Amino acid sequence: MYTKELKAIKKSNRFRERTLYDESLIDLASNDYLGLSNKAQLLTRAVACVQMFKSHAPKASQVVNGYHQIHKDFEEFLCRHNGFESAILAGSGFLANMALIEALPRKGDILILDEEYHASGILAAKLVDTKVVTFEHNNPEKLEEILKSSSYKRAIIAVEGIYSMSGNLLKKEIFDVVDRYDNTLLIVDEAHSSGVVGDNFLGVFELFGIKPQANHIKMGTLGKAYGSYGAYILAAKHIVEFLQNRAKTLIYATAPSLIDIELAHQGMLYILKNKDSLHVKIKERQELVKKSFGVDMQGLIFAYEMPSSQAVLDMQNKLKEDGFLVGAIRPPTVEKPMLRIIPRVNASMEELKRLFDVYM
Repeated sequence: MYTKELKAIKKSNRFRERTLYDESLIDLASNDYLGLSNKAQLLTRAVACVQMFKSHAPKASQVVNGYHQIHKDFEEFLCRHNGFESAILAGSGFLANMALIEALPRKGDILILDEEYHASGILAAKLVDTKVVTFEHNNPEKLEEILKSSSYKRAIIAVEGIYSMSGNLLKKEIFDVVDRYDNTLLIVDEAHSSGVVGDNFLGVFELFGIKPQANHIKMGTLGKAYGSYGAYILAAKHIVEFLQNRAKTLIYATAPSLIDIELAHQGMLYILKNKDSLHVKIKERQELVKKSFGVDMQGLIFAYEMPSSQAVLDMQNKLKEDGFLVGAIRPPTVEKPMLRIIPRVNASMEELKRLFDVYM
């Protein structure tokens, strides 16, 4: 029934498939920035914590009886360390973004998205009954033009801490623009910045020294730097209460997995304990990219542009044959094809130097 469509996708070199990769490959493709997915002791601790309770599964939605002590403890931990008033967990970053973008804009509001905002937010924006506009990527002046020229009951602005494809760091001036206007709400998707930047690896709020305000919302995932799966939303108490009453992906989905939440909790504790050594390793990798390519990699995402979709696939296959696994990102995910290289902290500096010196 979809044969013609699939042929068109393959012809344009945009065909995607699921692949079981050889675990001996040097993984420079995943978002496991700090290598926590390989630390078996974190899983052992998480399992031991879950086994202390009668049930090891949430069994129901959070608003039925799926809300568990493990959820509550982790939410309190997040609030305490990030300086937010309240928290709520979600099954994934995709679901958390859907919850925020679909539920918060109401009639008379305006929803303003960075043009490179994550696909989950773009999808959710199609479900809202309000005006939706985008602004030029990471451009505070363009955002201010929209706020200045628009009439609205509330303006909900959504940006990312570090953008998932380009690796661009959010400009601090975005916060300044939002603060100059009344009735604004700023959503910062910290999926790729939490666990990577900031003194305690808490993301751009910490990096910029910004104390969370009543109109700030922080969303983060657990499936990247924290080596688990799931997501969280941090906000003022009344916003969290509104979400748990209006956000469909929180109300009608089974509560997040207990083992995943506890695993993320253990991961964050590990990061706080080992933050000094992790900072050194991240700095080494940033300096290597700077020396090799002249690029200031502000997180742990290095985007290496390629001339075509075929070229990026050919390079990915060549690197795979020689023991490296990198991401081959093609349109429509990005405007121009690129290798997405993640110099994770558990890939050795020698391996990274070999990749950069020999192949690039």
